[in-house]
Amino acid sequence: MYYSNGNYEAFARPLKPEDVDKKSAYLVGAGLAGLAAACFLVRDGQMKGENIHVLEELNISGGACDGIRDNEKGFIIRGGREMENHFECLWDLFRSIPSIETEGVSVLDEYYWLNKKDPNYSLMRATINRGEDAHTDGKFGLSEKASKEIVKLFMTKDEDLYDKTITDVFTDEFFSSNFWLYWRTMFAFEDWHSALEMKLYIQRFIHHIGGLPDFSALKFTKFNQYESLIKPMLKYLESHGVKFQYDTRVTNIIFDINSGKKLAKKIVYMRGGKEESIDLTKNDLVFITNGSCTENSTLGDQDHAPVFNDYIGGCWELWRNIAKQDKAFGNPDKFCTDTKKTNWESATVTTLDDKIPPYIEKMCKRDPFSGKVVTGGIITVKDSSWLLSYTLNRQPHFKEQPKDQLVVWVYGLFSDVPGDYVKKPMKECTGVEITEEWLYHMGVPENEIHEMATNSARCIPCMMPYITAFFMPRAKGDRPKVVPDGSENFAFIGQFSETVRDTVFTTEYSVRTAMEAVYTLLNVDRGVPEVFGSVYDIRVLLDSTAKMMDGKKPIDMKLPFPLGFVKNRALKKISGTVVEEILERYKII
Repeated sequence: MYYSNGNYEAFARPLKPEDVDKKSAYLVGAGLAGLAAACFLVRDGQMKGENIHVLEELNISGGACDGIRDNEKGFIIRGGREMENHFECLWDLFRSIPSIETEGVSVLDEYYWLNKKDPNYSLMRATINRGEDAHTDGKFGLSEKASKEIVKLFMTKDEDLYDKTITDVFTDEFFSSNFWLYWRTMFAFEDWHSALEMKLYIQRFIHHIGGLPDFSALKFTKFNQYESLIKPMLKYLESHGVKFQYDTRVTNIIFDINSGKKLAKKIVYMRGGKEESIDLTKNDLVFITNGSCTENSTLGDQDHAPVFNDYIGGCWELWRNIAKQDKAFGNPDKFCTDTKKTNWESATVTTLDDKIPPYIEKMCKRDPFSGKVVTGGIITVKDSSWLLSYTLNRQPHFKEQPKDQLVVWVYGLFSDVPGDYVKKPMKECTGVEITEEWLYHMGVPENEIHEMATNSARCIPCMMPYITAFFMPRAKGDRPKVVPDGSENFAFIGQFSETVRDTVFTTEYSVRTAMEAVYTLLNVDRGVPEVFGSVYDIRVLLDSTAKMMDGKKPIDMKLPFPLGFVKNRALKKISGTVVEEILERYKII
């Protein structure tokens, strides 16, 4: 497996891998990573679909890319995936997945056309004082000290950040900035999360710094991700004869480890209350989704809070059983043993009449029923004790959604502190109470809040104990390599496997690890698109530096003697050169 960029590799079709007709594949987990791996096996590995077997613990595919209509509860979304134009592996995949909306075009085609016609951007990023504009005004508000701390983190070697937290590398001046408000609510970072992951995020998305305050960097699907992304993949795979086996909980994979070689020999799983197994040979390839951010998710309803279930089961138990066999298989306990630091709660609010939509329109400054961008990303309640944020994507968000209803996604980063209107922690609140807190922060008169939350909306809370598990401080080896050294027939895929330069909690990471796994195990002779190289582009670095400083020219910073003298000498040296030209173009001087 090797990395590539450019059109020469992007549009090439690989030759059929040697002996692929003799091979079969078993994919543990039908989340985005598992489905992507199956698609790459079919498209680029040219493996027969009937030789590909997907084993899924639940009765539905999609993993965290969800969106369902429960017959009793209503519409449910646990979260939404933010995407951008440089998700190279994701778009490489979806250029080949036929749309289920429009005949003759790909999912990428329809996504591209939609976001060209209706580009995403926010008109209200944050509020205070019950619905007033917080007037962050697109400014980062970084002091000189805080700016230097970001630059220092940006330049720090990975190994110097192992097991360090964000609070280890930043001070109060950074945490009081708008930059941190934008960052933590957009990506769901907490103070105690990994400084290494924070650094990787800054490097990975440095080209989007300018679009961070108003979300113009982001692009979204027409409907929820299950209907827009997962269902087309399923139809594609089913059309090729790929076999799906649901309600199947894989509990262990047995390996033969000898003289540096590692061979997956048996898959052990539970189905219908019985333990069964599949014997494997070197020609049976195994793709393992180890760990899950949505494991043990529980739902409440209008009148009940969701149960907090931090039992270590499902794919966490599987990873633990695998990790016992070799240190190269990672350290799951780094990620799954402190749910106080890895949980937050979301909720799906569906409006039922015409009472709430005017308040939404006041917040987003758009008609929410227009079919176009509504909030353009999350609106964060800056003075919320829960640090509440909410968003409405294009409506309808579900194909079955009635035209007079809106589906809103709400989440709170702090689930264990009392609210401002409902004096209870979010994790203890019913759907009605979460709606009440949300309506309070939108400025609904207090004497109308309870009736509106009870009769004008339906809210389904969702507690996710492991939703930010991948952000926990870590060190080298805590996540297994996609293809561990010595592997003969298996790979790890998804958010808890290790690949270079990319960032977790993204659709791109799931698809990238799947692509790397398939290309390595089948020796596919085509390059995996490398992570977009913006971090190495001097133009991007100059542009992002100027924008982070809210338009202040870095050259105007006061420097002590003799640095100030050196700066002036340097400016004279570059006068009239292309260096001066590029520094002026990106507002450095």
